[in-house]
Amino acid sequence: MQMEYKLKRILSWSFYDWANSAFATTVIAAFFPIFFKEYWSSDIAVTESTFYLGMANSLAGIIVAVMSPILGAIADRGGTRKKFLLFFTMMGIVMTGSLYFVSQGAWIVAIIIYTMATVGFSSGNLFYDSLLLDVAIPQKRDFVSSLGLAMGYLGGGLLFAFNVIMTLNPEFFGLQSSEHAVRVSFIIVAVWWALFSLPILFFVKESKSEKEKDSFFQIIISGFIQIRTTLKDIRRHRTVFLFLAGYWLYIDGVDTIIRMAVDYGMSIGFDSNSLILALLITQFVGFPSTILFGKIGEVLGAKIGIFLAIGVYIGVCIWGYFMKDVSEFYVLAVVIGLVQGGIQSLSRSLFSRLIPQDRAAEFFGFYNMLGKMAVVIGPILMGWIGLISGNPRYSILSIILLFILGAFLLYFVDEKRA
Repeated sequence: MQMEYKLKRILSWSFYDWANSAFATTVIAAFFPIFFKEYWSSDIAVTESTFYLGMANSLAGIIVAVMSPILGAIADRGGTRKKFLLFFTMMGIVMTGSLYFVSQGAWIVAIIIYTMATVGFSSGNLFYDSLLLDVAIPQKRDFVSSLGLAMGYLGGGLLFAFNVIMTLNPEFFGLQSSEHAVRVSFIIVAVWWALFSLPILFFVKESKSEKEKDSFFQIIISGFIQIRTTLKDIRRHRTVFLFLAGYWLYIDGVDTIIRMAVDYGMSIGFDSNSLILALLITQFVGFPSTILFGKIGEVLGAKIGIFLAIGVYIGVCIWGYFMKDVSEFYVLAVVIGLVQGGIQSLSRSLFSRLIPQDRAAEFFGFYNMLGKMAVVIGPILMGWIGLISGNPRYSILSIILLFILGAFLLYFVDEKRA
């Protein structure tokens, strides 16, 4: 009976990745960049639209970066992680569905709604990540974390495939055009996200907090005090500090590639249908590969797995610069799918073993803050270099430096010492 309960709890937690990955794949990685370039901002230059898209991703990152440590500290003090998860999930769902109603040429409105949806998505992940400590023992966190990412790849990929089929054959689904199908897909993502978020809300039990009976005002005050304490603790805990600094750098490269790959492909002349197919390849390669990386973490250690992934990403950036044919984009899609989920899941599980267990949301607040703050740099860097040079190929090489510096700092992280 206890084993069945643990399995139910782990699967319920993992299904949240299945739920919100629909937004990450269909909206962030694919349809929004394409629709933004070809529909909402079709009357402005390609390099300008890339710059504005980068600014939108960076703005969302700044907002999440500012809020994350505060929300995490408050959630730990109040024992309210699931309540915050529900709030930001609903925010992301409503904003995603609202993209359906944005008319052609209204790129400013699209940017605002997209930014708010991304804030809901990213902030919700803070509380989802921190609940990992309530569903898995330390020895199994590499595997459970990887299972969640793998579920995300599978669920997000399945819905993305359906949405792609719908946009390629709109008449079969009773829709007016491909543009109409893309807009309908935003509604479908919102419904999917809402439906599959229910298991974590109903079946994952959150650990109790000693401060749970405090008033909301007391919780907020305590949260701000706790932030100051956390900053002092992070400076004292050399291992945690080094990991966060390294993570901040290398995850910048990962998230920038996720969010800007389609835009980059369109900027160098590849058609949108080919790029969508490449994203589908990444999703379905990512499902088994992420689980495999969880096993690599258990056998070789999370650090070794992360180093392997960083090396692959450096190769991807170099290849991306010289890429000439769309078939090469397909190959890169396979290569990225092999490591993308692995580097994310192993980073999350490694960090969960470095931090104080009773202050998980608070420390995961800084973890997410640095991750989203990194996304502030990457998209702006790509957009800015493309804008001033007039050649988007130069922008992809700048990401290599982030991977190298991140790996250098990660080398000095001593898990046993933590």
